[in-house]
Amino acid sequence: MIILNCMEKARWEKVREEITFGKTEIQKEGFIHCSPIKYWWRVAPYFQSVEEELVLLCIDTEKLTSPVKWEDGDNSGREYPHIYGEINVDSIIQVLPFNKDKDGNYIKNIEFKEYKNE
Repeated sequence: MIILNCMEKARWEKVREEITFGKTEIQKEGFIHCSPIKYWWRVAPYFQSVEEELVLLCIDTEKLTSPVKWEDGDNSGREYPHIYGEINVDSIIQVLPFNKDKDGNYIKNIEFKEYKNE
């Protein structure tokens, strides 16, 4: 299964040469927040005010070495994947731009056209 993690492009450029990354997020939150593609449109507005260029990391959970727990942390009735450990870079199978319109609203990536927003 593919899950998404959003980060600043400049940070990705730094960590992509590492074996793993995410130590800061784990120390702060206890895990790394991710989203299934079908729910990404719900998560994307949280990044609307970020001015830096963003990318979407497409993570193959079958290649991920850290455990993933699907949790409904906000009692929304939807479970989101949380990675309890660092992300191994070789689990990233694709890096896509975070597309925005002029108002900062997310524009769905063409690569996700087959996924229905839920």
